[in-house]
Amino acid sequence: MQNRRKFIKLSALGIPLLSSLDSFSKVVTPTLGNLPIVISTWDFGIAANQAAWKVLAKGGRALDAVEQGVHVPEADPKNQSVGYGGLPDRDGHVTLDACIMDELGNCGSVAGLEHIKHPISVARLVMEKTPHVMLVGDGALQFAVENGFKKENLLTKESEKAWKEWLKTAKYAPVMNIENKLYDKVAPRKLPGNQYNHDTIGMLALDANGNLSGACTTSGMAYKLHGRVGDSPIIGAGLYVDNEVGGATSTGVGEEVIRNVGSFLVVELMRQGYTPEAACKEAVMRIIKKKPDIAKNIQVGFLALNKKGEYGAYAIQKGFSYAVCTKQQNDLLIDGKSYY
Repeated sequence: MQNRRKFIKLSALGIPLLSSLDSFSKVVTPTLGNLPIVISTWDFGIAANQAAWKVLAKGGRALDAVEQGVHVPEADPKNQSVGYGGLPDRDGHVTLDACIMDELGNCGSVAGLEHIKHPISVARLVMEKTPHVMLVGDGALQFAVENGFKKENLLTKESEKAWKEWLKTAKYAPVMNIENKLYDKVAPRKLPGNQYNHDTIGMLALDANGNLSGACTTSGMAYKLHGRVGDSPIIGAGLYVDNEVGGATSTGVGEEVIRNVGSFLVVELMRQGYTPEAACKEAVMRIIKKKPDIAKNIQVGFLALNKKGEYGAYAIQKGFSYAVCTKQQNDLLIDGKSYY
């Protein structure tokens, strides 16, 4: 695998509140000979993809790859939107949501899980050890502990400090794409104080045997109401995989994804013949059409991978990034443009 690290400057990248809705996420299509492939949301997907690739390069199963891949941001205390170090809810609790789905249609999920660093692995055990799909809250924690997971304090000093600062005004006003650190290097923004967003890592992999799996994990919306659950742990909303067609995952304001069963919609559109990008765009357009006033001020993005190894993405706002890793490339794409 070649690791191209030549930074490409983007000469004039604007950040309008609402994009022109022209397609900005161009599909780069690998041939089947380039399999396996792994893709994931946001710039922290680069490191996550590298971990997943270690599994895929050895002929491993896509399911194992996505689990190992998302472990990276889950364990990163500097990532305040996923796992350990995630920003808490308004009561100071770090609650985690995650789901996983394999090529056989098996799936597992946890929501509102506290004290466990790797909720994706708990979700996998729900899939493999129980007749259920989702466990939540105290029940999910009980299940995790009974299966050998260690309880930990997930609230880091940095996230606790940010939460206490937020409490001074308790004003909830998310900033779009705040999780995208690289975007700010090429197009810096003046961010208002005490405003934070959440986000998610969604990962999709197609292994050397042509089988798909996906994973999605997050600490959810920062300073949310205690008990709030977004799209990330909901099969069909935050993640969906159909091994005959492809897989899709989402990122952004989960409520709008849930209302449109977004990831399932993307996969079904690909079944009808849409390219991954076109399917993602149609899902975004439905959100905009239903609630145009809300769409002006939020970010929702979809990322998709089909059975052929073709991938694409689309988001309401510009600035959405995703990472791609194959034998030939290790890229981060922002609005369809490569940065590595």
